[in-house]
Amino acid sequence: MSVQLLSGDDPVLVAEAVARVVKEALGDEDRSLALEQLDETSWRDPDGGWRLAPLVDAAQTEPFLTSRRVVVGRHLARFSRKGDTDELVRLLETLPDTTHLVLVWERGADPPMGGRMPAVPKALAAAVNEAGGDSLSVTPPRGKSDAHKWLRSQLEQSGLRFEPAAVAAVDDLVGADRGNIVGLLRTLAGALGTGAAVSADDVAVYGGDPGSVVPWELDDAIDRGDIGESLRVLHRLLPSRHPLQMLTALGGRYQRMLRLDGAGAADERQAAQILEMKGSTFPAKKILGQTRRLGSEKVARAIRLLADADLALRGTLDWPDELVMEVLVARLAALSSR
Repeated sequence: MSVQLLSGDDPVLVAEAVARVVKEALGDEDRSLALEQLDETSWRDPDGGWRLAPLVDAAQTEPFLTSRRVVVGRHLARFSRKGDTDELVRLLETLPDTTHLVLVWERGADPPMGGRMPAVPKALAAAVNEAGGDSLSVTPPRGKSDAHKWLRSQLEQSGLRFEPAAVAAVDDLVGADRGNIVGLLRTLAGALGTGAAVSADDVAVYGGDPGSVVPWELDDAIDRGDIGESLRVLHRLLPSRHPLQMLTALGGRYQRMLRLDGAGAADERQAAQILEMKGSTFPAKKILGQTRRLGSEKVARAIRLLADADLALRGTLDWPDELVMEVLVARLAALSSR
């Protein structure tokens, strides 16, 4: 008996991980006989609810003309309420030795699951561990440093040899759309061959359109006073975010600076308390540092620029929304460069 629990919120990365795990589990077995995959269409009951009985039945079925069966259960995040996975926990206590069970904790698509994906139930994670199984999260980290480390690890595992400039080019190309790395690596391997050296020019030729960037990259570029980079990041963000949404995010950040200005925060912990920010104090540290660099006059000037941009987006100026945001971002970055 063996069981693996995969979890992730990026459908491309999850699909890639499932395909890899299934291939390893099947080995030389006939895929058409040994593999059974079930998804949310299998979990629907006649009353419109969700049930795990089909997965339990499949996992307990003996193999036919093969030495083992590989059973995959997808979209299990449907079962996030207390007690929903009790059947799976009991199943793992009596799972046949001839079954390799792959549990995939991911969002359902029909109907779509909104909001943040629910966490794997503690009871299920513990049962997998007690059964000697493996748990693997394929969700990329959100922090900037960890995200870069994760990306580099994906490149190292690809079998390709990336020059330093190529690593930077991939990071820039993929942006926040980490799932794009799967298709990019396949394309590069197919075009250049397994084990080939990859240059930045190769990434530019075979990489396709850039992915989006994460919002904090705009904050960082503005804080550095880099007008050119700020505008580049802005243009990467605009296709996926409404200008008013971006203005609200920028405005919230400078409002926090306004709250810290003159509040006497000695360090990031005090800044986090003043701003009522929970969890990591790193965001508060960044805001405190920028508040000190700008000073009261520039923070006030930034607030006025944001107010002017808000009015412009609402029709006081006959400018395209993109131009309003370009002027705002350039002026905010210019404040940091002086």
